[in-house]
Amino acid sequence: MDHRVFTAVSILMFSLAGTAFADAADVMVYKSPTCGCCKKWVEHMRENGFTVKTRDMADVTPYKARYGVTPELASCHTAVVNGYAIEGHVPAADVKRLLRERPRIAGLSAPGMPASSPGMDTGHDPYDVLSFDKEGNVAVYAKH
Repeated sequence: MDHRVFTAVSILMFSLAGTAFADAADVMVYKSPTCGCCKKWVEHMRENGFTVKTRDMADVTPYKARYGVTPELASCHTAVVNGYAIEGHVPAADVKRLLRERPRIAGLSAPGMPASSPGMDTGHDPYDVLSFDKEGNVAVYAKH
């Protein structure tokens, strides 16, 4: 096989493998057993190719602290995917982008419970998804 064809095929296979990996990542969600919007967000993530496990608990605060989620970034549930914290109703597309780009951050957050976010689906208000790191730096990652 011509080395240029081999290189092109190798690059394509690597690209496809990386996309499949990002699309099929395992997500662990720490949530309240009675929160319906958390269940809807889990469904949203599964519909978008993620394998999701949940752990119901009365207090998610210790997980928020472990992954660097401050009170200003907090929402109803905390998820972890490939070492990143995903706080609240972050769209699956943003999580896929995060896994493709692999920035040096602690995670993403949709602070509070934005009415138009996945799992809430009760409004049309714009909201931001924020990136954050362990040093307390916060930036807009995506606008919805």
